[in-house]
Amino acid sequence: MISPWLPGWRGHLLVLLAGMSLTLAFAPYSFWPLSVLSPALLALSLRTLNGRQAMWRCFWFGLGLYTTGVSWVYVSIYKFGYASMPLAVLLTGIFVAALALVFSLPFYLFGRWFNGGSISLLLGFPACWVLGEWFRSWFLTGFPWLYLGSAHLHTWLAGWAPVAGVYGITLACTLGAATLALSWSWLRRHNPGPALLAIGCAGTLWPLGLGLRQIDWTHTDGNPVKIGMAQGNIPQEMKWRPDFLQPTLSRYQNLSEPLWDNDWVIWPEAAVPMLYHGAVPFLEEMHNKAAATHTAFITGILYDDYYKQAYYNSIIGLGLGAGIYHKRRLVPFGEYVPLDQWLRGVIAFFDLPTSIITPGPADQRGLQIGTVQLAPFICYEVVYPDLVAESAARAQVLITISNDAWFGDSIGPLQHLEMAQMRALETGRFLIRATNNGISAIVDTHGRIIRKSEQFVQQSLEGEIQPMAGITPFMRFGSLPVTLLCLLFLAASFYYRRRELMTASPPVDSAGDRCT
Repeated sequence: MISPWLPGWRGHLLVLLAGMSLTLAFAPYSFWPLSVLSPALLALSLRTLNGRQAMWRCFWFGLGLYTTGVSWVYVSIYKFGYASMPLAVLLTGIFVAALALVFSLPFYLFGRWFNGGSISLLLGFPACWVLGEWFRSWFLTGFPWLYLGSAHLHTWLAGWAPVAGVYGITLACTLGAATLALSWSWLRRHNPGPALLAIGCAGTLWPLGLGLRQIDWTHTDGNPVKIGMAQGNIPQEMKWRPDFLQPTLSRYQNLSEPLWDNDWVIWPEAAVPMLYHGAVPFLEEMHNKAAATHTAFITGILYDDYYKQAYYNSIIGLGLGAGIYHKRRLVPFGEYVPLDQWLRGVIAFFDLPTSIITPGPADQRGLQIGTVQLAPFICYEVVYPDLVAESAARAQVLITISNDAWFGDSIGPLQHLEMAQMRALETGRFLIRATNNGISAIVDTHGRIIRKSEQFVQQSLEGEIQPMAGITPFMRFGSLPVTLLCLLFLAASFYYRRRELMTASPPVDSAGDRCT
């Protein structure tokens, strides 16, 4: 066994660096080979570790990944959460360490029950990685960020997205990683045959993905739709100030003036910085403007429900648009405070003005514009693969509104857009993304950006989308097939591990004692 301390600290340092480098596989860097190479190094380092050691080793990998990959939360805590710099660093460190711990949990099971031979590594490592991603999509409301498959929007593996979703692409990546780790071991023992065979078998997933990319899982449904989006670029520190209300509304109205000849005009998340019932006169004005120009007007707003004494982060349709949608997956601290009775009021970060939001009901219909049904998502709801797939099955278009000003000039908004592109690819739907400060975009059914805005500018963006019909396999079955396959991988890994351990055990003589 390799000690988890000394000399194993060299292994911890190596996987820490590998985890840090994995961030380069995602937007805005998009160096996708690291999505295979970094996990391969981790898999190689786990070969002789037991459960506790494997978990500790993977904790360091996760710490490296999340330190470089999601430490942009520091911007929202420090700049907009009004925390001091030392406190912001501390809270960011706790957040990153917690994510690393959650990342490492499945690998305790790997080291404890499934690690112990070539087949066990080949099947058990990918299964634990994928099940870990699935676990992170719902545990404590979920944080499905930096999934390996998201790095493959433009590789051959993208063909698997409509079939098996981002989890299926992650499985292909980690199978390749485990294969590389085993091949390295075999080549060091001057045994190239198994290495070449394993690489060849794992490599078939790539041309198969290329073949799947040629299949059109969905088809056009109706006429193209012209859309316009207004990107106000409202500074986050000014957004909820009463004296900046009228300048905010005027800015969006001015940006929208050249857009009313489009079929739809869209404003971003909470573009109207008022409670719904207090904004009725303004909303009636916008409704009349949209109706007069035969346009659907869609905007984000906070909805106050007097009867339930609840506040929702919502998106509404006016003019030719109809319906209201309340956000279901909330951002901790930004929209609600965990352990509210103990944390609220302790520091300003736990008392943000929007941290009073109630999650919307699960059975919402969405928005309707004529005969077109829209599947709406607010902010980081769009990063949940199964949530989007379920809603997309009842709609022809995906629409997501967001306010990424919380994260400043960091890589967070660019990662956010990349994940939204993956949702379009998984569902075979056009996706509209309207944001406060960029990047606003129109994404086609293959996950490609066909129009986009610049960041940190006031801008109007126009383009055309096509409503789509039809169901992709991932929309029909969600992540269930991949999770079941991973469970089968674990069962096979456990079986082969036990068989290899029994084969390696000394024989037993007639008296019941082991021969030496």
